[in-house]
Amino acid sequence: MSTFTILLGGDLIRTPLLDRQVEGSRVIAADAGIGHARLLGLTPELWVGDFDSVPADLPDDLAAVPRKVFPAEKDSTDGELAIAAALERGATSLVLAGAFGGKRADHAFLHLALGVRLAEEGTKVLLTSGAQEGVPLLPGKAGFDYAGGTLFSILGFSDLSGLTVTGAKWPLNHVEVAFGSSLTISNEVKGRLEIALDHGRALLLAHPYPLPES
Repeated sequence: MSTFTILLGGDLIRTPLLDRQVEGSRVIAADAGIGHARLLGLTPELWVGDFDSVPADLPDDLAAVPRKVFPAEKDSTDGELAIAAALERGATSLVLAGAFGGKRADHAFLHLALGVRLAEEGTKVLLTSGAQEGVPLLPGKAGFDYAGGTLFSILGFSDLSGLTVTGAKWPLNHVEVAFGSSLTISNEVKGRLEIALDHGRALLLAHPYPLPES
């Protein structure tokens, strides 16, 4: 498996879990995401974007990263271009670091939806801010080793059919969930979390490293 970390422009904090998730991966930065390279102690092999959001006072090693420059008026976001570059280099697994928050809610939504689409196409995807992480859910079964008490939600990107959740404070047994329903928001891990889905597409959003104010 070839894992690439894509450094996006959303909020990011460094945690021991995040360090383990990016360890040994190849790295591509998307525009302002280069700032996260300094935070994580990483040196990208490529820096992609229109370079309208370059952080000031970059250290020499980051300023020297090879760049692939695109015009500001383009049909793809810098993040999507960075992901495409990783896939061209043989990526089979992606860590999208800085995929949440930041100044652009539209970009954050795109990253969530793009993560689900990439999973449908066969790429393993993890979206993370360091404090919270997202994992696409497609038809089938999946298990997760989160600590007891971890807050999680299941965000539906369609109607969901046959959703079963075990190892949770509020389990579900083969339920139907309408698109836009809040039924699967704010649950809590109790034991080993396992999720099964018959039809639909969704994203598990978990908070394994909650911030103090949360």
